This record gives sequence, structure tokens and C-alpha cells, in this order.
Amino acid sequence: MKRSFVLAQISDLHVRTAGRLSYRKVDTWRALKTGIDQLNALRPAPDAVVITGDLTDFGKEEEYATVRALLDELTLPWFAIPGNHDARPAFRRAFADKSWMPSEGEFLHWEVNDYPLRLIGLDSTVPEKPWGELCEARAAWLSARLAEETEKPTLLMLHHPPFISGIDHMDRQNLKDADRLAQILMQAPQVMRVLCGHVHRYMVSQLAGVVVCSAPGTSHQVAADFTPDGPANFVLEPPGMLLHRWHEDQPMVTHYLPIGNYPGPWPFYDAQGLID
Repeated sequence: MKRSFVLAQISDLHVRTAGRLSYRKVDTWRALKTGIDQLNALRPAPDAVVITGDLTDFGKEEEYATVRALLDELTLPWFAIPGNHDARPAFRRAFADKSWMPSEGEFLHWEVNDYPLRLIGLDSTVPEKPWGELCEARAAWLSARLAEETEKPTLLMLHHPPFISGIDHMDRQNLKDADRLAQILMQAPQVMRVLCGHVHRYMVSQLAGVVVCSAPGTSHQVAADFTPDGPANFVLEPPGMLLHRWHEDQPMVTHYLPIGNYPGPWPFYDAQGLID
């Protein structure tokens, strides 16, 4: 049988506690609950789920307890990396029982090698800062991991986009060391995708010839305002997730799925052919 693998990606959960609304408007808990229910209902089921950062809004212990209770409802294996709204110590404690969570070290990097694709999670966060970094220590860790297994197809996950989106206020807080990451990727042709979040929008770019996909948020989206020095606004566009489908005989394909209930599906054809 041909090998295949599907990874679902959700991002920027921003869960708060006790039903509190983010920015006094967004019910991020309810939005994540809806997304988890949809993930659990997908058939055929994805092989795993990755969460590309900002699991909480303020990195508080009680927020992690809330988001962990929701994530425990997932019937699929799941992995997570921190974002700029997360706090490393509380993040580590919240998921300390997960085999992928490092028990020591400054950064919350991990790798999972249980699937036809290798998964690498990279901690790009800078404490109390919105932007991301790939410092020399992190770059050395990533280079070493990629050099260990050069033949197996690999997905790399980090929170901060290593590209310019055109949304000024978000581009001031992207990955500041994208050139360093590009140099690493040029030596690692097995990397098939770089997956990120942070901007709360589905975007596709390239870095060193590798496709980079940014996931939409599970609740609110950053406004697509390309005005120079435009305001930092969000919109309640439909939330979404990504499905990254790999088959050993085909290039990887990424699907965008809106989260929510929508009319259909209905058939294109009946007994007489194409429905008129």
C-alpha cells in the first residue's frame, strides 16, 4: 500500500478563562470547541494535528488549564509550539506529560519521527516581545536535526512567518532571522513545507524554494489592510484550519477548510447526468 499522511494545522487559539472574551468581543473558547468538534468529525481522520502557537491570550496558568481541557477532547494525536502570547514556563508545565515536550533547556523545540513525514517544531518566541528570532543556538539545533535524517520528507513548524505579508503592523513582528532560516533550508531539500501562524490569515509564500503556509486563526483574523502603517485591527471573518496532505507518489497539497457549519454537500449529478 502506498504511504500517505495528512496533518491538520490550527493556530492562534488565544483562549482565555471563565468565558472571558478576547478584546471584549471574541469568544475564543467557543471557537476552539467548534474547531475541535470539526476535527474529530473529519472522515477520513487526519493522522495528527499541529498547533502553531498562541494557545493562550496572556500565558496564564489558568488559561493553559482551560485550553488543555479543550485539547484533551481531541481524538487525534496533537502537538503544539509556543507563540508570542504564550509563556514558556507555563506552557512547559501545561504539556509536561506529552512525549514531545522537552523537559529541560531554554527552548521548547521538539521532533516527532513516528510518521512517514518527520515533524519538527521550532520555538521562535522572544519573551515579552511580539517578534520571533532564530538565534545562533536555535539555528544550530535546527541544522543538527535536519542533518540527522536527510532523506525523510520533513515538515517544519514555527510561530512567526519568515516572510513579509504586506500587513505593516504584523510585518514589524515577523521572524527577524528569515535569511538565516533560508540558508538552513537551502541545505535541507527534504523540508517540504514550513508551517506558521501569528498573522491569523491563510497566506502562501516561499523561502529558499520551500513553500511556506500561514494558518488562519481559529476565531478572529487580522484585517487584510495593506495600507502603509495601517492600524492593528482584527475582523470576524470565518475561522479556519489547514490540511496538509502528502502521498509518496505526489507533491504535497495544502487545503484550506473554514471552521463552522455550511449548507451541503449536494450532488452535481443525478440519474440523468449533470443536474440541470
